[in-house]
Amino acid sequence: MDRRSFLKGSALAGMGWILLRDSRSARGYPANEKLNIAIIGAGGQGAGNTNAVSSENIVALCDVDWKYAAATFNRFPKARKYQDFRRMFDEMHKEIDAVVVSTPDHTHAVAAVMAMKLGKHVFCEKPLTRTVYEARVMREVAAKNKVVTQMGNQGTASEGLRRAVELVWAGTIGDVKEVHAWLGGGNSPVDRPSDTPPVPPDLQWDLWIGPAPYRPYHPTYHPGGWRNWRDFGSGVLGDFGCHTMNVAFMALKLDLLWKPEGRAKEPITVEAEASEIHRETYSRWVIVRYTFPARGKMPPVKLTWYNGGPRPPQELFLGHPVEQGCLLVGTKGTLFSNCPWNTRFVLLPQKQFEGFQGPPQSLPRSPGHHAEWIRACKGGPKPLSNFDYAGPLTEMVQLGNVALLVGHKIEYDPIKGRIVNCQEANKFLHREYREGWSI
Repeated sequence: MDRRSFLKGSALAGMGWILLRDSRSARGYPANEKLNIAIIGAGGQGAGNTNAVSSENIVALCDVDWKYAAATFNRFPKARKYQDFRRMFDEMHKEIDAVVVSTPDHTHAVAAVMAMKLGKHVFCEKPLTRTVYEARVMREVAAKNKVVTQMGNQGTASEGLRRAVELVWAGTIGDVKEVHAWLGGGNSPVDRPSDTPPVPPDLQWDLWIGPAPYRPYHPTYHPGGWRNWRDFGSGVLGDFGCHTMNVAFMALKLDLLWKPEGRAKEPITVEAEASEIHRETYSRWVIVRYTFPARGKMPPVKLTWYNGGPRPPQELFLGHPVEQGCLLVGTKGTLFSNCPWNTRFVLLPQKQFEGFQGPPQSLPRSPGHHAEWIRACKGGPKPLSNFDYAGPLTEMVQLGNVALLVGHKIEYDPIKGRIVNCQEANKFLHREYREGWSI
């Protein structure tokens, strides 16, 4: 991108409040009017997200790798094509209502924040961000600009998760003081490759690196391996934590701790252990132990995450299969979601709950995860996994990765967004961006 266009784009971003007087996003939308949606990250998961919102007008497609995104590009030939989302916003901001961000973790925030500052509604893949600080900024920018937001943890839209939340809220399993969440997969610690193959002709490698520290291209990073690398991804914990711990986070109202009215006297604590701590990549197995103070009438709770091998104590499952999922242990029973997306669950012991109907519905049902966001963009109810909820959920998940790097228990103030028992550890909450990138 030439300097003049970049500076112009930066100026536009800073003057979003002026531009919105003439942009589509300054007005509401009748339910039968289609949104103009721009896609940032059109290959891989982005292709699925694009298909899921294809009931609307796909007006722009942006991907740094045009070969990787070719199938999506071919499906929407009328959409304008870009490799740099900054140029896309520079040229098309007035024609865009909403944006879907499906890039690797390290570029979620820079793309989504720019869109929101221009008044665009945003759907962003999970984990919402790569760093704790970015998650806070995403939440704050969304609130300031009054845009509709949704994180891509699709289990939130399921009947299973919403019914499980209702049961916990109704006291079906009593007070929950213990939670276990786990996934079998682990990561593969490896050193940075030493060879430097040529960059494929359809890939803009500098744009793929984005705000991360620069390194030479290698196919081990793109298209599929980036999740394992600390500079770009968040490991298995980041990849699935926002899915598998979602039911516990919502059912136990842990997001209240991030709100002034839910301020607790005690901090959140996080400590972690792993098979090894590698400077470049994530660990083969991980255990993270969180403790959360009371929220209103809900008692303090301990939540333990496992991936890559270790599992919760077998006796907690009362003979039920334990491949993966989330287990909420209450004083009157246990709720076990045996799906990493929390789309289904069982109450244990099963004999105790035979014929149990439970309380009436108290949460609205979803028309579908993407459809819920689209409906909200047109004036409908706010999605459950909006950034005001998804931001704190992502902070919790990424604090596990921070604790692994710190090497000892950390105490975190969710209101201030600071680690309070070790000032030096706060450096792991974010990192400096490369020149030319900001949020």
